Amino acid sequence: MRAPAATPARESAANFSRRAQRRLPAALLTMALLAAAGCGRDRGDVITLWHQMRPGDRAVLADRLAEYERRRPGTKVRSVYKETEELRSGLESAVLVGHGPDIVYGPSDPVGIYQEIGALRDLTPWFPASERKAFDARALVDLPAADDPSRDQLVMVGDRFGNHLALVYNKRLIPTPPKTTDELIALAKANTRDDNGDGRPDRYGLVWNYTEPFFVVPFLVGHGAWVFDDASDPRSPTPTLDTDEMVEAYRFVYSLRGEHAVLPASADYEAAAGLFKAGKAAMLIDGDWSWQGFADEARRQRASAASNGSGAIEVAVAPLPVVSSTGLPMGSMVAPKGYSLSVAATGDRADQAANLIRFLTSEATQRVYLDRQKVYPSRVALRDPAAIAADPTLAASVEQINNSRLMPTATAMRAVWDAMRPPYQRLMAGDLDAEDAARAMQAGAEKKIATLTSSIKPDATAPIVSLLGIVLLGGLLAWQWRGLKLFLRDFPENRLAYLLVAPALVLIFATVLFPLVFNVVLSFSNMSLQNFRDWRIVGLHNYVALFTGGESAKFWGVFLKTVVWTVVNVALHVAIGVFLAVLLNGPVRGKGFYRVALIIPWAVPAYITALTWRGMFDPEFGSVNKLLTAAGLGSVNWLTDATNAFTACVVANVWLGFPFMMVIALGGLQGIPQDLYEAARIDRATRWQQFWNITAPMLKPVLLPAITLGTVWTFNNLNVVWLVSNGGEPADQTHILVSYVYKAVFNLYQYGYGAALSMVIFAMLLAFSAAFLRQTKAADGV
Repeated sequence: MRAPAATPARESAANFSRRAQRRLPAALLTMALLAAAGCGRDRGDVITLWHQMRPGDRAVLADRLAEYERRRPGTKVRSVYKETEELRSGLESAVLVGHGPDIVYGPSDPVGIYQEIGALRDLTPWFPASERKAFDARALVDLPAADDPSRDQLVMVGDRFGNHLALVYNKRLIPTPPKTTDELIALAKANTRDDNGDGRPDRYGLVWNYTEPFFVVPFLVGHGAWVFDDASDPRSPTPTLDTDEMVEAYRFVYSLRGEHAVLPASADYEAAAGLFKAGKAAMLIDGDWSWQGFADEARRQRASAASNGSGAIEVAVAPLPVVSSTGLPMGSMVAPKGYSLSVAATGDRADQAANLIRFLTSEATQRVYLDRQKVYPSRVALRDPAAIAADPTLAASVEQINNSRLMPTATAMRAVWDAMRPPYQRLMAGDLDAEDAARAMQAGAEKKIATLTSSIKPDATAPIVSLLGIVLLGGLLAWQWRGLKLFLRDFPENRLAYLLVAPALVLIFATVLFPLVFNVVLSFSNMSLQNFRDWRIVGLHNYVALFTGGESAKFWGVFLKTVVWTVVNVALHVAIGVFLAVLLNGPVRGKGFYRVALIIPWAVPAYITALTWRGMFDPEFGSVNKLLTAAGLGSVNWLTDATNAFTACVVANVWLGFPFMMVIALGGLQGIPQDLYEAARIDRATRWQQFWNITAPMLKPVLLPAITLGTVWTFNNLNVVWLVSNGGEPADQTHILVSYVYKAVFNLYQYGYGAALSMVIFAMLLAFSAAFLRQTKAADGV
């Protein structure tokens, strides 16, 4: 039987008080935000589902939800698509205040994290043993309860099984798929062609997303390697990333690019898929979530080819080949995708949400997904051997599943992916050999697992910090006591005035004051994966670790890079902006057109511009390299070399930032009296002398505050670095402080450490802004 839920009546008074004190700040913030928004969450019969389904699956989901609502009049389901990291971070934040979705859908690998932080409810009451027999046991995820590790809970019910990689190939180029890696190499070489003779292949034999280590797992399995020691405890497994089998696997992978030259210089997920769809790659390693999309693209191309006579890809799926040197098949990681019940669903809502999960994992719903999306169902009754054999895609998928291994749900898996990614990217870029890459992966995994599973205890400074906080709070009240008395005396006479400003005050409190104070408190705490709900003040540990710990050298290196990033960007923003403003302020024809054209980089959303620049900097097919090649300068590995990638980020950010400075400078120029220039011309001053002695001094009161703002924005500009470099690639070498903080917090759940980092950044920018404005006397004229 399921253990009864804990209630305040069952807890000691002291324990309940401690929990209430910890949750009060977050609860206050939630109430303030709801009040500022003017509405709260509709808790009626609206069931909220967060999911990560791709477009094809989303269409099926919409149809099934419409059917569910038709069968249950008055019940509504609100489905919200979220990217992987957005869903994870959003769920973690919502859980702290008891809000969030009722149901979460996604792969099984993050479920261990969700269970660790207490985000999921036990589904056992709605899926008894008799019902569970209808499912593939691997599609039902049982994990130890967060409050009682000796008791397992059903935390996910999968509606499909697989989520695995296989070989997608173009039958127009490769009629028969390879059975061994020797055949794979031979076919890849035969289909890697330079048709125009410019020394760069126009078509590649093989592509895959080799920025993510998940896509290299089949090569590891085929060489007899695995990410964890099978003999270790599955709940806290030991990583095995530095073995002879691993080294051989990485040598083979790199040989495909180095020795055999059948891979492009760089390929993230979208680039690899785009090459295959365009017929510029004969074979692709991709997952079962993408196969139906490739088939749809092939049909679209055939319809277009029928009208214009052009060729079209012909898509087929096959199991990955056997590694010739070991005789072992290349096996992917396999995992279920399914539904979990959030702790936000309580009482009747939990029953409603669980009933929806039962409907979405029913035989009828899974049959629709099987027919329309060709996914492998979790219900055993739908796995008809004759039907599977009759469908080549399903048959290949099942064969690949049988050759693969179950993805671990242990929280250590997160640390392993994070540790593998940088050395793997450096290996593929040719910066590391296989031995050094494997060694770096193992050391990184051990270190990150230790960080992920660590729990910091309060030190001798904890009472001092707590006492200092109380003293500061008391001092603030004493400082404002006179104003508070005046407010209490004035309130009865001016209630309407205070009522009118109340919404603005609540909004400022919810979005500025509370987050700042709460972040200061967190920076002295041990909030992390191990102390997600029961965090405590631990003293100065996070700040000491930041400046003197094992990561301190990396912190200072990133800080120096951030200073260079900020100085270069702001200098170019001001120089280009002022130059263009001076030109536009002169007698230029079509001035209105130029003003509109030059403001476009600032008007377009930053993430669109950043992704566009990333595409333009693609080493193989980007327009920047095409222009450089046409000019006879040769191509540049923009995204696979750290210095070049950082330069690409700077170029993209300069493009985004100069229009702001241009607009500010143009406004300042139009306020300069023309009499000054006339007098200078009478005195025969040159253009440069006019600019240096009139324009620059007169622009100073306008530009200096703008430079201060630009410095703060640039120092904290996460979007450009994250999107252009794809999260700090290559190998986390393009990070600035704000992106470094993001990875420190969300990849390893070190919230207290991340809060300390953010407070250091805040202090740096505050000190710079105050010193800069005081030194330049920018505010003297205000």
